[in-house]
Amino acid sequence: MIPSSYPDKTEIARLSAGMLLEIGAVHFNATEPFTLASGLPSPTYIDCRKLVSYPRIRSTLMDFLCVTVMREAGFEAFTNIAGGETAGIPFAAMVAERLALPMSYVRKKPKGYGRNARIEGVMGETDRVLLVEDLTTDGGSKLSFVEAIRETGAVCGHTAVIFYYGIFDGVEDRLGAEGVRLHHLTTWWDVLAVARDRGAFDEGTLGEVESFLSDPHAWQAGRR
Repeated sequence: MIPSSYPDKTEIARLSAGMLLEIGAVHFNATEPFTLASGLPSPTYIDCRKLVSYPRIRSTLMDFLCVTVMREAGFEAFTNIAGGETAGIPFAAMVAERLALPMSYVRKKPKGYGRNARIEGVMGETDRVLLVEDLTTDGGSKLSFVEAIRETGAVCGHTAVIFYYGIFDGVEDRLGAEGVRLHHLTTWWDVLAVARDRGAFDEGTLGEVESFLSDPHAWQAGRR
């Protein structure tokens, strides 16, 4: 069912951040930092995969994602919803169901046997595809998925995520240079603000997180 309510972008960001905090998807630890995929340390970690286990929250966030995309890209902008392997697949399925559109998914690399495909499902050169994922940090994986989608002849100029780090320079410019627009619900700055309002973490931890968000490269350089 296509959602019909339209909270404004600021309220969507605040509510989405609160839901991520409520289910324990947000982790802050300044004394024992997490290790990112890049190998660099971070006092923050987000686990959007937990959302699939919370039906009321996942449903609300998928409504938010649909109305965000329709408002920013158009009501008839897409003919196919694609999920990125693996975290994007359940969210793409839920978005596709709401928008009454076909769904496909994109592998990170060819599966190595059979058709050696990266695209699973039906996608063709007449399709206008929305790529759905759980989150983005620097946008690199999004461009790889978009490239695979475009190899079918389909058009893909938009990607939608629940969570966008929002702290690294040039991400949206980098995506834009490849003809891709990013749509998102909430960022680390939104999460930090709601965490402060709720007293979800001690102020020392929140201060360290704010220091990281303000200049992640300097924070990481001091802890290598």
